[in-house]
Amino acid sequence: MYQYDQYDHALVRERVAQFRDQVQRRISDELSEEEFLPLRLQNGLYMQKHAYMLRVAIPYGTLSSKQLRTLAHIARTYDRDYGHLTTRQNIQFNWIELEQVPDILEQLAEVEMHAIQTSGNCVRNVTTEAFAGVAADEYLDPRPLAELLRQWSTVNPEFLFLPRKFKIALCSAAEDRAAVQVHDIGLQVYRDESGELLLRVLVGGGLGRTPIIGQQVRDGLSWRHLLSYVEAVLRVYNRYGRRDNKYKARIKILVKALGVEAFAREVEEEWALIKDGPAELTEEEYQRVAAHFQPPHYAALENQDPLQQALHDPRFERWLTRNVQPHKVAGYASVVLSTKPGAALPPGDITAVQMEHAADWAEAFGFGEIRVAHEQNLVLPDVRQADLYRLWQLADAIGLATPNIGLLNDIIACPGGDYCSLANAKSIPIAQGIQQRFEDLDYLHDIGELSLNISGCMNACGHHHIGNIGILGVDKNGSEWYQITLGGAQGHGAALGKVIGPSFGAAEVPEVIERIIETYLAQRAEGEPFVDTCARIGLEPFKQQVYRQQEQPA
Repeated sequence: MYQYDQYDHALVRERVAQFRDQVQRRISDELSEEEFLPLRLQNGLYMQKHAYMLRVAIPYGTLSSKQLRTLAHIARTYDRDYGHLTTRQNIQFNWIELEQVPDILEQLAEVEMHAIQTSGNCVRNVTTEAFAGVAADEYLDPRPLAELLRQWSTVNPEFLFLPRKFKIALCSAAEDRAAVQVHDIGLQVYRDESGELLLRVLVGGGLGRTPIIGQQVRDGLSWRHLLSYVEAVLRVYNRYGRRDNKYKARIKILVKALGVEAFAREVEEEWALIKDGPAELTEEEYQRVAAHFQPPHYAALENQDPLQQALHDPRFERWLTRNVQPHKVAGYASVVLSTKPGAALPPGDITAVQMEHAADWAEAFGFGEIRVAHEQNLVLPDVRQADLYRLWQLADAIGLATPNIGLLNDIIACPGGDYCSLANAKSIPIAQGIQQRFEDLDYLHDIGELSLNISGCMNACGHHHIGNIGILGVDKNGSEWYQITLGGAQGHGAALGKVIGPSFGAAEVPEVIERIIETYLAQRAEGEPFVDTCARIGLEPFKQQVYRQQEQPA
């Protein structure tokens, strides 16, 4: 993984010192809250309902064991013994005292981490998939390109005060596991017939108040033009994006207003001025960064049947089916550690003890690397197949081996109204209610692949629009209600869910989800995924079941 150079170290330490001074000035009232607001946001610090929340950057979701142990220390020392993994591959701490933040940032800097640009109207954390570098279906490891984008965009003065926040994601595999179509810029990396590395550029995607699927503005772009083309897009956005209304300030609104063809022309004109300039990538620069992402020294192994280790233990077999992913190197696998054990803990929360154990396992069973997945789980990317049974036993003992990856109760959810001051409704109790209703793992496996996403407000941090089933918290005269969408999907066939009708009270939601599932099971063709059934039969059969009158007692 990438190691800081002298410039990275200097930048991060200078920002820590700068923010320490700003915090002291805020505590002494030399800075008002209004003056302090933009300063803290660009250091990842939010004021939530009960305390400050610190969002720590995990670039493209890659962590070392040492870094994860530091996050565990922060959770134990400065928070309430846990952190929350986000859909942007970051981690959040929800119970932070303002005067402690500079010390936290200094400890992060010691392990080459920071919270710079995890908030504010700037380029946020660049993301890709959690299996980058090891996925059996990828064309190449996208992380060197993601790292080049990170270095270029960090404290880039031209793009620190954009009209609104800006998110970039890359995908370089046959299957899109990075949700590139719902980002401000989505980059699909591939090779042509001659082996040349090319980019397909999508612009104007995003969720939130106005969900939109991104549109292609260029294809066949050489990797050498990555930075200059992204710069051209950002320049056009910076020039024409609205600043008078934050709800209409995202680039997706600009692309929609201009039309994708007119927007693409603006970008091409801007790019013509800069494409052969200093932002042009060279082979030497690419190799400088790519050297940090060379494959580890894999042993020469043969693929084996891990079930032989377990004497066909059915629980282990179920875990192998759901939580273990194929690896490009024979004899190895990638393992997903589920943070969704059921109603006991909120989705995406991970304790300090669990972090420490995961760091230990990354070293004992791999090469000391951990990934944060878009779905709010952890991934151990390089596990020897011979070690899978032992790893499962250890993970099962501390609640990280629930065999539910890709199933209904592998719920993606934001912290919601329990913590977030922007939320209209709580997310965590809704997730727990659904998980209690669907505790039967046999039934979940019968249902099959199905994503369920929950957001506590229109900001859509839980990505509810692209869940097969989406749940959105809404406010009705001071009461919490929940709107249901069906048919959303991520990947190359990304789709936005459609609202089925009037919203529901919190107590009704688990029953509503159960009726939706019953309708799906009754209507699906053999082996048909939920989203395909929705597309084939439409919303009406679901609506009839969900809104049917309760039977009156005799």
